[in-house]
Amino acid sequence: MATVHLRIGDLVWGKLGRYPPWPGKIVSPPKDLKKPSGKKCFFVKFFGTEDHAWIKVEQLKPYHPHKEDMIKINKGKRFQQAVDAVEEFLKKARGREQASHNSAEENSKSNSDDKTKSSSAEARGRKNSTSTLKSSPAGESDDLSPKKRGRPPKDEKELSDPEPSTVHRTMSGTVSGFKWQSNQVKEDPHFHHFLLSQSEKPGSALEPISKRLKIFEEDTGSTSIQAADSTAVNGSITPTDKRIGFLGLGLMGSGIVANLLKMGHIVMVWNRTAEKCDLFIQEGARLGRTPAEVVSMCDVTFSCVSDPKAAKDLVLGPSGVLQGIRPGKCYVEMSTVDPDTVAELSQVITSRGGRFLEAPVSGSQQLSNDGMLVILAAGDRSLYEDCSSCFQAMGKTSFFLGEVGNAAKMMLILNMVHGSFMATIAEGLTLAQVTGQSQTTFLDILSHGQMASTFLDQKCQNVLQGNFKPDYYLKHIQKDLRLAIAMGDSVNHPTPMAAAANEVYKRAKALDQSDNDMSAVYRAYIH
Repeated sequence: MATVHLRIGDLVWGKLGRYPPWPGKIVSPPKDLKKPSGKKCFFVKFFGTEDHAWIKVEQLKPYHPHKEDMIKINKGKRFQQAVDAVEEFLKKARGREQASHNSAEENSKSNSDDKTKSSSAEARGRKNSTSTLKSSPAGESDDLSPKKRGRPPKDEKELSDPEPSTVHRTMSGTVSGFKWQSNQVKEDPHFHHFLLSQSEKPGSALEPISKRLKIFEEDTGSTSIQAADSTAVNGSITPTDKRIGFLGLGLMGSGIVANLLKMGHIVMVWNRTAEKCDLFIQEGARLGRTPAEVVSMCDVTFSCVSDPKAAKDLVLGPSGVLQGIRPGKCYVEMSTVDPDTVAELSQVITSRGGRFLEAPVSGSQQLSNDGMLVILAAGDRSLYEDCSSCFQAMGKTSFFLGEVGNAAKMMLILNMVHGSFMATIAEGLTLAQVTGQSQTTFLDILSHGQMASTFLDQKCQNVLQGNFKPDYYLKHIQKDLRLAIAMGDSVNHPTPMAAAANEVYKRAKALDQSDNDMSAVYRAYIH
């Protein structure tokens, strides 16, 4: 077993939970970010992403000794991009070191030339003094005493190694004998929470990091919230050997299925409009004739449909999901529905011996296509873990929120905020226009302030360009606002902002904007 001593600046391979090792660099954490309690760990920035994580020391390996082994076992485009980023970092480091070394040599040569001239002058002076003071031994001794010399120039060993040399290893075996510690994540659930995706600007990304790294222990029992980032691992997913079914090929479902197939999963698809299945059949998916057939033929079946009614009809209707459920069959509901609906679906599935997980997704068509959705899961924890490779293929991050209903609640709250925010932006854009202000300047100012985000930029560009091609249907965000308001009413909690936004979306629907993007709410203000 190797004894490894690491410090800030070292390049390492970091392993988080069940995800494969990834190249990174140990960096200083933000000053206000507390280190997790328990075993020793380091704060690591991963190459090829803007992700950071607290990683236990036993889950870290020095980069260089293990590079060849890691490259052999990890494949994929993103992994290779990460390794390339490390090599580029090392190349720049070597360039800086060479420049420093050349500068040191030039200074050394200059000092040497000056000393040669000085020594010649001193020698001539000593010669003259010797001839004049031959009769004075004491004087001779004083004049010929050695003078102090300056510190010799640094040699190459004193220059910093462009490749991190601060890793000191005492190896008692071969490199391949270095074993990753197992069961670390299960033993310490805190480490589910310390990997996150940052913005595209690493410098500013560190500032709010401590505010976003929170461990939640709620009275509701949602004590096991897991964040698992796949931006660093999508390229090297090992697909599950379970047969996957997928019901619903809308804006979100189509992107999800494409990514499942891309990452090597075995998938059977069904859609109410069968023609939508053709493209996926060409990519290797199998076609299911009914939801019941898909469930009966597959180990885990996902569904992603438009609203609570569609979700219930899919399960309880003729040739529906429930007819294919038998003990051991798994059903994952990814639709955004209300907590009561998801509780009802869970009850009927589990009553037949099935396993149930809710897993609504936060994102858009583009994020679905890119495999960058955020998945909120609740229900059967072991099923959540069984879906690991699927969630990695389709999503950027997944959270496990505890008991059934919690994911539906969280999803509605998130979409309530998204919908209200979009309505407010539309209101601001139209007010800018009618008061003679430039809408483009308004967007530029927002983009340079604290509200800057990809969402803001994309939606405002939609408005400025008059392009409302759906990325997230307006009718669906209005549905989510309606459900969030009803959820607030059920617990006697006021939602006046959401209620006001809901009315604006209802007006946009009356203007025939239902099937446009949610940013088309802008048109409710100009008609």
